[in-house]
Amino acid sequence: MLRRISNFQKSDEHRSIIHSLIPGGAHTYSKGDDQFPVRSPAAIARGKGSQVWDIDGNQFLDCSMGLTSVSLGHAFEPVLARVRAEIENGCNFQRPSVIEREMAEAFLATVPGHDMIKFAKNGSTATTAAVKLARAYTGRDMIAIPMDHPFYSYDDWFIGRTQCAKGVPGPIAALSVAFDSRDLSTLEAAFDKYPNRIACVISEPERPLPMAPNFLQEIVRISHKHGAIYIQDEMITGYKRAFPGAMTVSGVLPDLATWGKGIANGFSFCALTGKREIMELGGIKSEGKEKVFLISTTHGGETHAIAAALATLEVFAKSRVVEHNHGIGKKLIVASEEMIAKAGLADAVKVADCEWMPVFQFRDRTGTPSDGLRTLMMQEMLARGVLFQGAFVPCFSHSGEDVAYFGEALRESLEVYAQALETGFEELLSGPAAKPVFRKYL
Repeated sequence: MLRRISNFQKSDEHRSIIHSLIPGGAHTYSKGDDQFPVRSPAAIARGKGSQVWDIDGNQFLDCSMGLTSVSLGHAFEPVLARVRAEIENGCNFQRPSVIEREMAEAFLATVPGHDMIKFAKNGSTATTAAVKLARAYTGRDMIAIPMDHPFYSYDDWFIGRTQCAKGVPGPIAALSVAFDSRDLSTLEAAFDKYPNRIACVISEPERPLPMAPNFLQEIVRISHKHGAIYIQDEMITGYKRAFPGAMTVSGVLPDLATWGKGIANGFSFCALTGKREIMELGGIKSEGKEKVFLISTTHGGETHAIAAALATLEVFAKSRVVEHNHGIGKKLIVASEEMIAKAGLADAVKVADCEWMPVFQFRDRTGTPSDGLRTLMMQEMLARGVLFQGAFVPCFSHSGEDVAYFGEALRESLEVYAQALETGFEELLSGPAAKPVFRKYL
């Protein structure tokens, strides 16, 4: 039985106030009001397992799981138990906590070919540190980024190449060069255009959407051929594609890797790992050499977050979490494609065959992706108790019953979608369509 949700009174009150207190109304633009339909929860009160409840008391099946950061489930008890025990000892000290060594040894034991690790509190800190190391190691200044991938950092080296470049000096933005991950001849062209300038290439190892054939093997080959370092961003793929990440199944060893999102089940813990000869540049033992100021954060060693990461790692190591999550993803893909076919919408609604993160595309009658139709689907899924933004991120708490619930909500929502293709989404959508995060104008 689907839930029927229409009351967002407290959410509307929250929306009327929050933007006067917090720029953007949230601390991640992806959580902003402009990313959701008007009829949606403005704030979440609590979560448990695969479910969340908003401030109006509405219950939703969670599809994105904290922007992919919650890999086991909300308030997952084995993680909370470890956090409770650790926080009783204090969370931050004048010297490193003993738990930092425990985490370093445990995490590096899972990562093939990497010798050292540095902790961080967010992914941008880790990726920017990796870029700094690459520049220091190669003596070069430029960075190559696949701009068809969504996000790498809020720092200037990445944001300067997006539509949101206001506030980033042009000379800094010019030090980053874009290529297309679907066509690696564009990367070769970048190296040819800037000989001996590009310090590193950074990319995700996989995406739910198409990439060039033999992408990883080729990107590493091209990088090393031109004397550059390859940085693999496992923020999304870590603990999802495989344990600990895609690098354990690809057979390709990156020089550096960045980790975050699901590795601490939603707690703020990220990391940079890499080969010793590169990582040691950020150390203090090579007296006489010029110092590289790598990552230095007061809260990088917070013990409760490290405890959460250790507990999460232990669950993944001892249980078949990845296998469970992939199974949920596959079931959801099969169920969704069945509903889409029955609705006669196979040309308009597509599901990426990616069991670790099925992504949906919503198109109009001409086959063009439509923000308006996507927002309409979000609105209709929300009205049926599914917090949906266009992707499903399987976690250990998702069940077959959750997949069935999602499928039934999708079936009903597709009926509205079919109507929108005939009449236009504007007649059915309350308020404006959701907007891209990376856009030049508000």
